[in-house]
Amino acid sequence: MKVRFFAAAAAATGVEEQQLDLGATAVFTLAELSGLLADSFPASASSSTPPLSELLTRCSFLINEVAARDLGAALAPDDVVDVLPPFAGG
Repeated sequence: MKVRFFAAAAAATGVEEQQLDLGATAVFTLAELSGLLADSFPASASSSTPPLSELLTRCSFLINEVAARDLGAALAPDDVVDVLPPFAGG
């Protein structure tokens, strides 16, 4: 599974993308992925950005470029998940 981080999420993790090997038959939900990511990045890589765990509560997610509003959504090993924090401006 590929996870792409944008804006403050990228600043908090220090990476723009991470490849996760969850196994070919793993059934994983978006909520479980959020927990895994929060545990994987416990401290912010940027002193001006909150830790990822704080950002994830306000983030939007795309699964294969489609908005995902249900944290119970099942993820497949070959999915691409985008982590989008709130953006400022208009």
